[in-house]
Amino acid sequence: MKELFYSMIGNMHSQAAIDLILPIQQIEFNVPVTLEDQPDLKDIDNFYHGSGGGFWGAFDGEELVGTIALINIGHHAGVIRKMFVKKEYRGKEFGIAQQLLEGLINHSREHGIEDIYLGTVDKLAAARRFYEKNQFNEVPKASLPSYFPLMQADNVFYHLHLQPM
Repeated sequence: MKELFYSMIGNMHSQAAIDLILPIQQIEFNVPVTLEDQPDLKDIDNFYHGSGGGFWGAFDGEELVGTIALINIGHHAGVIRKMFVKKEYRGKEFGIAQQLLEGLINHSREHGIEDIYLGTVDKLAAARRFYEKNQFNEVPKASLPSYFPLMQADNVFYHLHLQPM
C-alpha cells in the first residue's frame, strides 16, 4: 500500500468515482440504484462544486479508494452524499471514512454551513454506526427540511448541527 492522500476531485475523476461507487451499491449492498439514477456522478463539477459544496476522494497512489460529497442546499445547510470506501480499505486501520468526514465538516464550517443532513439505507448498519459515533442523530423523514433533496432508496435520515468554532 502506498501512502494515502485526500483531495477535492471533479469531473476528471467521474469514471473512477462511478467504478468505485456502483459496485458497492449494486453488488455489495444490493441497493436498487443505477448510474442513470445518479446523473451527479457524471457532472461532479456542476452538481457539487457549483452548489458551493464539494466532492473529495481518498487515493492510494493513483487509485480512488474512497469518496464523500457535500451539496450546499442553502439555508446554512448541506447534505452528505456518495460516502463510499472500497471494502479492502474500510475500518480504523486506514481511517479513510473518518478523514473524509472530518474534511467535509471543516469545509462546511469554513463555508457557513451549520446543519448537515444525510439519508442512507437501513441495511447499511456499519455506516449508520459510523454516523452515530460522529454525533449524527437519527431523525424522522417528516422532520427533514422541505429543501432536503430526497433520494428514492434512502429510508433512514441523520442530522448534525455544527457547533461554531
